[in-house]
Amino acid sequence: MPSRAARVLLAIAAAVTVHAGDWPRFLGPKGDSTSAETNLVDTISPAGLPVVFDSPVGTGYAAPSVRDGKLVLFHRLADLEVVQVLDAATGKPLWRHAYPTRYQDPYGYNNGPRCAPVITRDHVYTFGAEGKLTCLDFATGALVWQRDTAKDFDIPEAFFGVGSTPLLEGGKLIVMIGGQPDAGMVAFDPANGKTLWQSVGEKNWSGRPKLDWPGEPPVDWRRSDKQASYASPVAATVNGERLVFGLMRQGLVALDPADGSVKFSRWFRSRAEDSVNASDPVVVGDQVLVSGAYYRVGSVLLRIAPGNKSSSESWKGLGLEMHWSTPVLVGGHLYGFSGRNEPDAVLRCVEFATGKVKWERDERWGKHSAEQPAVFGRGSFLVADGKLFALGEGGLVGIFRPDAEKCREVGRWQVPTLKHPCWAGPVLSDGRLYLRSEDHLVCLRVAK
Repeated sequence: MPSRAARVLLAIAAAVTVHAGDWPRFLGPKGDSTSAETNLVDTISPAGLPVVFDSPVGTGYAAPSVRDGKLVLFHRLADLEVVQVLDAATGKPLWRHAYPTRYQDPYGYNNGPRCAPVITRDHVYTFGAEGKLTCLDFATGALVWQRDTAKDFDIPEAFFGVGSTPLLEGGKLIVMIGGQPDAGMVAFDPANGKTLWQSVGEKNWSGRPKLDWPGEPPVDWRRSDKQASYASPVAATVNGERLVFGLMRQGLVALDPADGSVKFSRWFRSRAEDSVNASDPVVVGDQVLVSGAYYRVGSVLLRIAPGNKSSSESWKGLGLEMHWSTPVLVGGHLYGFSGRNEPDAVLRCVEFATGKVKWERDERWGKHSAEQPAVFGRGSFLVADGKLFALGEGGLVGIFRPDAEKCREVGRWQVPTLKHPCWAGPVLSDGRLYLRSEDHLVCLRVAK
């Protein structure tokens, strides 16, 4: 008979297991913006895609999550952060849970939550803009537990609020808290919210040189230094070992999810003090790609040595500069909208192994033409049924065929109610495409 610990892990694994139509967390079932769904439309007619429902919603940048026919929307209404569950097929409200918030974005962006909900069979986990980490009963919305991380940890104020979505891995809820001095990453018990371990900070970065910054002295750690970024942790099996990768504000760390011990780290950030990292790491085999768009950071592909204690650089360059979206990998090539701001957005196909740009297309605003009457700006992709589904930051939906030789756009439609900024990535579940802007949630039918 299995031990009690083994039985608990099996129960957690069963709760996390999803079927092909689910999109239960940030960037989908595998955390890489891919879906196993098939029989989806091949193009978009001039009349657009069928609208299943179109609902006004509160503010925020959090993408919805879907599981078992229920959609979880995390948004802000007045002075409340609201977790709301809808029927995924109709948009009909089922339940909601709300709590007060005072968050005010210091740079004038909206004040809603940024992190996508995480759904298991029994629970919903959310991470609000002020750092409230909440667990709710998925069936009823009843509060299971809540941690106010801003009070429980010493966390320097973030630039744009909290924006790194938690990760369930190895029976732990792993969160980029950004606490000082050594609580950059923290693991919580998903059943009761208790702290299991905390790691990354002064012990990790202080005294180390800043790679690629010639003439810079070793890091002198300050307790005011921000640690949290806007990239979300990613789990992968590398060299036979399960690891969690976090692209933090200082750079990349690889952790053992069991105890939080750091396997290796690599400085990766802009020299500018007001810079952030926001694109998730892309892990393939024993390689991991990190990318940034602030002040010509570009991308670096690292190869992890056996034993996972160190890495070496395969290539680095400016061929891909990802801001807040994560590139998708298809057939050995990365597809992504590169550029820090709308005026320098470009759609690129980049060879993963070499960093070589295979093709690019200008997506800058103001660059319209008869052949390209609208642009995607800095958009987001998801991959399903051999196609790339794109959402531009102005509400333009597109379908592309992945092709390393040329850009093959096969359909586009401007969703009437979606306006800039559409910064939450597209979500696919059971033949329906869910898109959100700052004030609308739209469901489109993309099943044939």
